[in-house]
Amino acid sequence: MLSLPHRLTAITLIATAAVLAGEPAAKPNIVFIISDDHAWNDYGFMGHRQIETPHLDRLAARSALFPRGYVPTALCRPALATFASGLYAHQHHVSGNDPAFLPEMLAPAGGKAKKAGKQAAEPAGYQRLRERLITKLDIPDTLPKSLGRLGYLSHQSGKWWEGSFRRGGFTHGMTRGFPVPGGRHGDDGLKIGREGLAPIFDFIDHAVAEKKPFFIWYAPFLPHTPHTPPDRLFAKYKAKGITSDFVARYYAMVEWFDDTCGQLMERIESKGLTRDTLFVYIADNGWIQSPDSAGYAPRSKQTAHEGGVRQPIMFSWPGVIRPGTRGEQLCSSIDIVPTLLAAAGAPVPARLPGLNLLPVLQAGAPTPRERVFGETFAHDVANIDRPEDSLVYRWVVEGKWKLLLTYDGAVSARYASSNPREERRPQLYDLLADPHENRNLARENPEVVARLAARLQEWWPVNHRKVETRWTD
Repeated sequence: MLSLPHRLTAITLIATAAVLAGEPAAKPNIVFIISDDHAWNDYGFMGHRQIETPHLDRLAARSALFPRGYVPTALCRPALATFASGLYAHQHHVSGNDPAFLPEMLAPAGGKAKKAGKQAAEPAGYQRLRERLITKLDIPDTLPKSLGRLGYLSHQSGKWWEGSFRRGGFTHGMTRGFPVPGGRHGDDGLKIGREGLAPIFDFIDHAVAEKKPFFIWYAPFLPHTPHTPPDRLFAKYKAKGITSDFVARYYAMVEWFDDTCGQLMERIESKGLTRDTLFVYIADNGWIQSPDSAGYAPRSKQTAHEGGVRQPIMFSWPGVIRPGTRGEQLCSSIDIVPTLLAAAGAPVPARLPGLNLLPVLQAGAPTPRERVFGETFAHDVANIDRPEDSLVYRWVVEGKWKLLLTYDGAVSARYASSNPREERRPQLYDLLADPHENRNLARENPEVVARLAARLQEWWPVNHRKVETRWTD
C-alpha cells in the first residue's frame, strides 16, 4: 500500500489530468467552502486513520494545500467576519458571538435564567446591543460587496451572523435577517447541506444563464452540533470500533459534510465549470470531540491552542494555481480575501493586513509569510467598541515556535470554563516537535519569548490589559 504522501501524489496526478482541458476564465467563479467546528487533523488527507473524507481528499490533491494554516480567532462569528472582511477581529470589532449579558437578563433569586439565543425572551436593550454588533460589519467592504462591483453574482448559505444576506453584500442568499424570524446566526441558511443543496444548485443555474461569474459562500451547519448524522454513517463508525457514541457521531458528521462537498464539486464539474472555478477551503475553528458528552474537549474551540486555531487551507484553480502540499509554510485566513480579490482582477486595498498569495500560488513558489498572529476574545463581548476589554489570549507562530500570552480581559461566568487561564506565565512551544503543545519551553528560552512578545506588540499594541511576558518561578 502507498504511504499517505505517495497516495496524495497519485491522486494529484489523476485529478490534475482530469481538469486540464482548455484555458481558465480570466475572472473565475469562486466557491468558498467553510466547515464548522472541525479539528485540523480530522481528514483523510491530513492522515486521520478512521475518518473518511474522499471528496475533500480529491480537492486537496488538486489544491495548493497548507497543512499549517490558521484562523486568528477560534470562535464562529469572529472567524466568519474575518473570512468576509479580510480583517482581524480587533479591527472589525466582531470579537465574540454575543454581547455580554445585561443585568436585567440575569435570573432573580430562585428563578430560572433566560437562555441566550431565544430572541423572544431577550429585553429590548439586549436586542439593541445585538444590532450594534452587527453594524460593525457594515463598515468594511466585504468580499461579496467587492466582487459585486466586478459584476459577480453571489450566494450566501449556512452560517451568517450579520443580519440579512443582502446586508453582507450578497445578491442572493438564504439567511433573511435578525431578529425576526429568528436565529442569531441564521434561519433558513442553516438548512443547507443538512437538507440538500438545491438553493445553491438553482443559483449556479441562474448565474450560468445570466453569463455572470459567481461567488458561493457555503458555510453549512456541519459538522457542528447537533450531531445527527444519517444512520448509515453512524453505524459505519461504530462498526470501526469507536466505543464512544459521541465520537462516532462526530466522525459521521465529518463524513456527512464531506458528502455535501462532493455534491457541490460534482455540480460544478457537471456544468463544465471546473477550469473556470477557484475553490477555497477552510474551517471556522477547531473542535476536539469529548468522548463523554456532545461538547468539545479542552484546548480546542474558543482557545488559542492548536486544537482551536490550526486549520488546513486549500486553494484550487486548475491551470492557474499549482497543486501541491506546502509542508511547513504558514498561511492565515486573513490571506484569503486579498488572494480572491486578486484572482478576480480587483485591486487589493492597502488596509487589508493579509497577503495576496496568488503570484506564489501560480508559480509554486514559497510564500513570503514569516509568521501568523492570532487573538482570543471572550465569547461574550464586554465592550463592542473596544475589543481589548474581552481579550483572553494572543499568540504568534514563527517557524517552529509558538508563543501564547494570557491577558486579563473580562470573561462571562457562563463561558469561564472555556478559558480557565490556569497558566498566566508565557507559553512557548516547538510545534514541529510538539504539535499538541504538551511541553512549555518558555523557561528555557527567554530570548525567544522576548522576541516574539515584541512581535505581538508591534502587530497590535495592547496597552490596557495585564499580561506576563517573562517567566517567573
